[in-house]
Amino acid sequence: MVQATTGMIHFADNLDVLVTLADGTANLIYIDPPFNTGKVQRRTQVRTVRSEAGDRIGFGGRRYLTARIGTQDFPDLFDDYLAFLEPRLIEAHRVLAPDGSLYFHVDYREVHYCKILLDSIFGRECFLNEVIWAYDYGGRSKTRWPAKHDNILVYVKDPGNYTFNWDDIARIPYMAPGLVGPGKAARGKVPTDTWWHTIVPTHGPEKTGYPTQKPLGILKRIVEASSRRGDLVLDFFAGSGTTGAACLALERRFLLVDNSRQALEVMARRFAGVSGIQWIGFDPAPIDGQTTRDPS
Repeated sequence: MVQATTGMIHFADNLDVLVTLADGTANLIYIDPPFNTGKVQRRTQVRTVRSEAGDRIGFGGRRYLTARIGTQDFPDLFDDYLAFLEPRLIEAHRVLAPDGSLYFHVDYREVHYCKILLDSIFGRECFLNEVIWAYDYGGRSKTRWPAKHDNILVYVKDPGNYTFNWDDIARIPYMAPGLVGPGKAARGKVPTDTWWHTIVPTHGPEKTGYPTQKPLGILKRIVEASSRRGDLVLDFFAGSGTTGAACLALERRFLLVDNSRQALEVMARRFAGVSGIQWIGFDPAPIDGQTTRDPS
């Protein structure tokens, strides 16, 4: 049972938590399951400081020394990816509110198979959008078109009755403002189904060090468009907790689930000092006492 708190965070297998939730519990569900790349996802955290002994030379000829803080990784491989997802998506459909939406974040390797699975669970008529999150970062293949996007499949519980707050969506600049006139240019435009947004900057203040952290701007756009103040947002592949950070910024409640201790430790640091969060199966006190990091 979800209480009227700021949020609830479970350290558990998400299927074990999903089956305990009542029908229609969540007004919005966002999930970013492992992409099944067959690789080990890895992120190395570094700290760069000015030092006369440094081996890197930057602006103005200043020398810098870079030290590795630590490396975090996890295997991203399932023998039967769809068999892993199916019972969890069936439960997600059950716990979604009658006017709720599901945002399913995946990449080009699995998106086609996942859409067929979601069509079978939600119904093809409940498919609303395929959002393309495009970015421009990292290496560029010389043997094919470089892959620089993720796919977000959007399904609704009822295609005749779902939350979509058109007027609340943060607007973006026109690419050619001179073609639309000064009034429209000043207001900006509502994004289309193609979202240009940078990844989390390597040395930016938003970075938590979690291997697959998604940008807060992407989650805020989703939460703002498809839920209302006070609604409950569910993310049962919570990772670094970006969904929770978006909910805090936009006055929504959240329910996060992850079975990785690394993820819970990152969330404990991220939400240190935030009141009203219930932790289930995990004690954040030894971790969150070490930092006062802003949750955004």
